[in-house]
Amino acid sequence: MTVTDPVDTDQAPLSLGRAAARTLATTTKSVPQMQGISSRWLLKVLPWVEVSGGAYRVNRRLSYSVGDGRVTFTTTGADVRVIPPELGELAPLRGYDDDDVLTELASRFTQHEYVPGDTLVEFGSRADQVYLIAHGKITKVGTGAYGDQTVLGTLADGDYFGETALIRADGIWEFTAKAVTTCTVLTLPRAAFQDVLSRSETLQAHLDAFTADGSSARNDHGEAEISLASGHDGEPTLPGTFVDYDAQPREYELSVAQTVLRVHSRVADLYNQPMNQIEQQLRLTIEALRERQEHELINNTDFGLLHNADFAQRIPTRTGPPTPDDLDELLALVWKDPGFFLAHPKTIAAFGRECTKAGLYPDAVDFGGHHVPAWRGVPILPCNKIPVTETRTSSILLMRTGEQAQGVVGLHQTGLPDEYQPGLNVRFMGVSEQAIISYLVSAYYSAAVLVPDALAVLESAELGREG
Repeated sequence: MTVTDPVDTDQAPLSLGRAAARTLATTTKSVPQMQGISSRWLLKVLPWVEVSGGAYRVNRRLSYSVGDGRVTFTTTGADVRVIPPELGELAPLRGYDDDDVLTELASRFTQHEYVPGDTLVEFGSRADQVYLIAHGKITKVGTGAYGDQTVLGTLADGDYFGETALIRADGIWEFTAKAVTTCTVLTLPRAAFQDVLSRSETLQAHLDAFTADGSSARNDHGEAEISLASGHDGEPTLPGTFVDYDAQPREYELSVAQTVLRVHSRVADLYNQPMNQIEQQLRLTIEALRERQEHELINNTDFGLLHNADFAQRIPTRTGPPTPDDLDELLALVWKDPGFFLAHPKTIAAFGRECTKAGLYPDAVDFGGHHVPAWRGVPILPCNKIPVTETRTSSILLMRTGEQAQGVVGLHQTGLPDEYQPGLNVRFMGVSEQAIISYLVSAYYSAAVLVPDALAVLESAELGREG
């Protein structure tokens, strides 16, 4: 064995050391980095419409409201009560505003608890109650075209069924309703409703008007039918018609995200090599504004997509986690030229796990030069602005985009004074007595859903279920 002599650490160096040499070297620097910058796919793929007047009006055909909203409840401990005006979401009570009568009806509801597997109503039995789902998930099972049992739909928090029992005494349940999870349900028997009805002239008049109005011709979307004739022979009298418009169309005003950028004049004067300090401060400020812009487009309670999806276009998951079946349900709602799914990265991972469990391996697609996951050829784009709740649930959006496709569009105004980017301007505000230079940075934006079926949302998708 050869023994190596110990190194003499006191020996004089034979060349210039690295530490000393670096004091004379020019260091190559990166521009300032910012972890909060994301891909911002929604801002990239939304078609942006020029809004020169600061507001965008969505004109639609006249539609008749059919009470397709959700019912809201109040809770006191374990006691659940329906908020009386919320009963107006039921189609027969839509537009009825007698608070005393609604309060009386609300007091007649009784609370019931169900566990998974319990049957609420049985196919073929008499439909004599209204059911309001305060919490939980319920499936509607019925007979398919070939005699087998199939799931006709899923109901969740705020949904309801059986409202036709308010106006019909001879109805039967055309499905079986079963609890998938633990459920809290409020029910109103038809007899209790009739008791209140017999003592209220206003309610009776409202139901009479509802029954008469319900006979008018409407299409599947609640719009007045356009009378047409086709396939006829000879010279029959052709129907006359016209297309009526909504007299109070929705207007979207541009929202704004703003901040004041402050830079000391000494910094701006002396420390601009190799990078301009004002430019770098402005770059990162604009990145933060654009991140906020995308967050607002998703979550704003006025124009955000999560809040502007029609109730009929919101569905719960079938079993909890986001599955291929759930995404197929979304595609069934936005079937006219769907553009892309939008989901939190954790939701996309949860969907991938469900695909793996089912032995499915969806192909990625090329989307703007990027390989992204897809389902049925529709890209699934990540967006970390979609909330993940404390119970680890989130949502998946599917949308059609563009004015020509009657889809979802982004709104902005270009040509602003001191415009720095489209829809964003940087205005010099002056120099203070403390030599602080100030710039006002503003971004103007909004979003609009042109018709309800342009956007659908899969709600309460579980991200961490084991199994």
